[in-house]
Amino acid sequence: MRIREALRLLAILSIAQAASSATEAPAAPGACTAPGYREFDFWLGEWEVFDSRTSVQEATATISAVEGGCALREEYRGMKGGGGESLTMYDPLSNRWRQSWISSRGQIVLIEGRKAGDAIELSGAEYGTAAGRLIRGTWTPVPGGVREIAERSSDGGKSWTPWFDILFKPRGHAR
Repeated sequence: MRIREALRLLAILSIAQAASSATEAPAAPGACTAPGYREFDFWLGEWEVFDSRTSVQEATATISAVEGGCALREEYRGMKGGGGESLTMYDPLSNRWRQSWISSRGQIVLIEGRKAGDAIELSGAEYGTAAGRLIRGTWTPVPGGVREIAERSSDGGKSWTPWFDILFKPRGHAR
């Protein structure tokens, strides 16, 4: 009976070790090389973030490729404190981008969408501090950076109000 129990325990440990190794393994070579995965690469980089209307610097941001190029990670730090992070990933089965954002104030935004011309357009909902509010945003490559425009709706999308209009410029650029 002890041998049988020992063999059963060894089998369980082997399965657990294999599962652990599988979850820690890097992405298979070429796993995220389809052209869709590169659509948002224009946003990669070290940025200074400015209000497009006032030219006042609002934040710094680092957008990096993670998980073998399968996703983008945003680290956003406000000039007056606060900030947030997002993880943006491409789903090749639906040809859609999905982004999860969390702020240092507890704001959660879950948005998704597609490439539209040169831009990426995402929409969805806000949770946490403003549950039920709809969000939509557009990231567009522009000369010298990336412009992000966002709007909010508190009435189910019947009307939209500007949220922000920011410009990402390469960190250390000439002002």
